[in-house]
Amino acid sequence: MEMLQVQGLKKVFGSGELSISALQEINFSADAGELVALLGPSGSGKSTLLLCISLILEPTAGLIAMNGQEIYHDAPTGIDVRRFRRENVGFVFQAINLIPFLTATDNVALAMILNGVKGRVARRRARELLDYLEVGHRADSLPALLSGGEQQRVAIGRALANEPPLLLVDEPTSALDTERGARVMALLKRVAKERNSAVIVVTHDERMIAGFDSIYRIRDGRLVTEALDPKPPG
Repeated sequence: MEMLQVQGLKKVFGSGELSISALQEINFSADAGELVALLGPSGSGKSTLLLCISLILEPTAGLIAMNGQEIYHDAPTGIDVRRFRRENVGFVFQAINLIPFLTATDNVALAMILNGVKGRVARRRARELLDYLEVGHRADSLPALLSGGEQQRVAIGRALANEPPLLLVDEPTSALDTERGARVMALLKRVAKERNSAVIVVTHDERMIAGFDSIYRIRDGRLVTEALDPKPPG
């Protein structure tokens, strides 16, 4: 089932002679349960694309539809964007942004509480998520006491807290060594398959894309190639 559809997406910063075209005629889609890589060098437009898909950043033109519902079509479509995003989109930012004075459990639970879930229920679900992400033994720890890989898993748990059908992940391995980065990528693949979410991962690291269902390469704001059924290296 097609979870996300993007057609003719454009993003321009500024106007006139000072305008910069960050995204140009982007077309792609992602199905439920699919793990998709957006691969390209720094400055190619990958992170801007994620921000536009989630409507954190408003596109300049194009179509974005989630689960058959148009959320942007050359202009906002009148939906409550913040509510729609809370209920349908999980976002793992490159800067993990865990709240430093909250435990791992409370960081994850807060996303549910903001969505109307009672505190006790939210904390119970948060612990279940942390167990699922294999970091339950760190549930009562503050972010400063977690390793980089553990912080990344807590951030993924927070993004999954409201069971979104779409998960957007920006450079999840940039601060991790190869082994820990590979573990995070394997975890995201498991999340896509077991939770039937469309998971879109931005990365510049070609070592981390083995096992992805689809790969889109971005250069200067354009999708330049698409490789299906990527094979492991070697």
